[in-house]
Amino acid sequence: MRRYGYAWLTLGFFLVSLLLHWWFGYKASLDEAEAHGQTLEMTAYTNEMLRDTFENWQSEFLQLLWQVVGLAYFLYLGSPASKENDDRMEAKMDALMRMVGGTKAQDLIARLDEHYLRKHGHAQPHGHEADFVHTAGLDVPLRR
Repeated sequence: MRRYGYAWLTLGFFLVSLLLHWWFGYKASLDEAEAHGQTLEMTAYTNEMLRDTFENWQSEFLQLLWQVVGLAYFLYLGSPASKENDDRMEAKMDALMRMVGGTKAQDLIARLDEHYLRKHGHAQPHGHEADFVHTAGLDVPLRR
């Protein structure tokens, strides 16, 4: 429950707003029907509310959902646009680790990559297949 708290909260807001939309729509339709001396026809009310709901869904929620969820999904997949700064930073950190730890650092880097799914998981960093990335820092003498 806590792990997906934001999703549950968003779903709760959505359901409450949907229920309130239909409730106030019902009250408005009921008042309009009474003002004309008629009874409320549930078929007409349902059709009108479905139309209004899907209009709002299409124009607002679906657009926002695509922007937020779609962009977050592609960021999660590791699109090249989202990975550029991470790859550069990771290459620098790897080089620093090799400078300090020498050849022993490569084993640590490999374990970290495995743990954080950098080799077999979702995030495949681009540019890390280059030879200079795997040897950066090994040729720099450590200053003490």
